[in-house]
Amino acid sequence: MILSYFPGCTIKTRARNFEDSAIAVMRELGVNLEELPRWNCCGTVYSLAEDDLVHHVASVRNLMHIRKQGHQKVVTLCAFCYNSLHRANEIMRDNPDKRFAINSFMDEEDPYEGQISVSHLLQVLRDDIGLDKISAKVIKPLDGLKIASYYGCTLLRPKSAAIDNPENPIILQSLVKALGGTPIEFPFAIECCGSFQVVDNRDFVNERAYEIINSAMKNGAEVLLVSCPLCEFNLRQAQVKLKQKYTDFKGLPILYFTQIMALSFGLDIKVNDFELNSTETQEWLKKNKLVA
Repeated sequence: MILSYFPGCTIKTRARNFEDSAIAVMRELGVNLEELPRWNCCGTVYSLAEDDLVHHVASVRNLMHIRKQGHQKVVTLCAFCYNSLHRANEIMRDNPDKRFAINSFMDEEDPYEGQISVSHLLQVLRDDIGLDKISAKVIKPLDGLKIASYYGCTLLRPKSAAIDNPENPIILQSLVKALGGTPIEFPFAIECCGSFQVVDNRDFVNERAYEIINSAMKNGAEVLLVSCPLCEFNLRQAQVKLKQKYTDFKGLPILYFTQIMALSFGLDIKVNDFELNSTETQEWLKKNKLVA
């Protein structure tokens, strides 16, 4: 199977460990992620202003390029890219007036009417690959590992863009089970990490991280699984300050779900780029004999 793949800016600059591990595990599952040869930033944050149509031009232009690539479906890794592309695609599919206005901004492209299907990689794993096939690829089960899955915002909100039940998602927990791990439920799994407020209000983001990580720890988690580069950045960076502020705060190792998949599949350790994870995460991996 070949799927069109939209990487986005953050994946290419700060989340190579997410991308490399994702490409490797999908190849192991018989899927080739074919990167869109011509892509631009999706616009990052979906505009909440009803009349801010020009904000969606970047996303729509990417969807047009996917159509030219010859695909009917595109997969993303970044949760923000998924949210922006999916919601822009909804506008083009369901709102004739806005569709006409956005198409009018384009110079050379043929009009676009929402023909492309936008999916996050987790949806592909659940709906196109299937958990049984994933389980069959496991040669190093995550037996005994207590793993908390953190969703954040943009994979679940708004409801029209949610990849799972927005109030009670199980897609990541189901993946953990398929890999042989023990899913840990915790009440902050779908709370916002603070997102882009880290730019001008890092203290607020640090406190959000404290609540999220402490919640997972109190419920028995040994590691936190994430699916968003910004969530990973905020939670990882915050732990440095939190350990200085709270003497009883131990923190948690943080991994992308694709990294834990690559480990359980027994793939070459290099595909995980663990040097980009925190030192604490690398130490935890060695302690649990997940890496040499």
